Amino acid sequence: MLYKPSGALTCLKPVLFLLKGVFVALTDEIQSVSVIEGNSVLLLLDVTEIQDDDNILWKFGADHILIAKINRHRKIFSTYDGPDGRFRDRLKLDRQTGSLTITDITTQQAGHYQLQIIGAKWSSKTFSVSVYGHLPTPNITRDYSQNLSSSSSSSSSYCSLVCSVVNVGHVTLSWYKGNSLLSSISVSDLSISLSLPLEVEYQDKNTYSCVINNPISNQTTHLDISQLCHTHPVALIVLITAAGSLLIVAAVVMCCICRKCRKTGLTITVTAVNTLEEERTDSLKSQKPKSKADAVYQNVPKKR
Repeated sequence: MLYKPSGALTCLKPVLFLLKGVFVALTDEIQSVSVIEGNSVLLLLDVTEIQDDDNILWKFGADHILIAKINRHRKIFSTYDGPDGRFRDRLKLDRQTGSLTITDITTQQAGHYQLQIIGAKWSSKTFSVSVYGHLPTPNITRDYSQNLSSSSSSSSSYCSLVCSVVNVGHVTLSWYKGNSLLSSISVSDLSISLSLPLEVEYQDKNTYSCVINNPISNQTTHLDISQLCHTHPVALIVLITAAGSLLIVAAVVMCCICRKCRKTGLTITVTAVNTLEEERTDSLKSQKPKSKADAVYQNVPKKR
């Protein structure tokens, strides 16, 4: 996306001086420009076509580093990377109007750009370019710690929530009830995390939303009370306690069953051993050797 300057002009200071017998007006305008990181921004000249004898210089920062130069008479159309290379492959010059385009802009290219036109008319103009990062979507979560740590009866009827964003800078995070602002927090630092609490009643039917915004964009997340606050904290505690009690009872029952099974198995084993011993004793008794008399008469042949 290409951004064109649309900010208000400030610091208009006309100055008159004598140049080769001609009075020339020098104006210094400062125009604010805002752009989202990764997009392109166009810094426009207020002319449809530059003159052949115009020298156009684009400079950056407090040190007035030369980043672009045009001299149509000498056929000079040059861009420069800068001492640290921050403008490498990012600058494009319009050879007809002298306008400068900064592509794939980052926070490193934020700052003041000074345009100088030296020719029949000598003028100067400054663009103040602000670069903002892409905004994340606010995340709304339930804050159970606030509900569970509070013992008052009034607080138990409220659902505690928190809206948070991470890695943001130059933004404002706000809670809205309908179109009315409830609370907000702003930060000017880069890559910081923000969070904003809110308490609502469990039966609240109003519309709530969390909004993050910077000067040129915003992101909104709407609160669904029925989804995040469907369980009362007291009911939640009872439910957790009941579930824990059931687990304890189940563990005790299983332990008793296991012990009973082990005792039953031992009784069966002892009974089986005793039965085998009795059978062995009976078998030995049935195999008792005969008396000597029986043995002697057994070998005497019978009379015929």
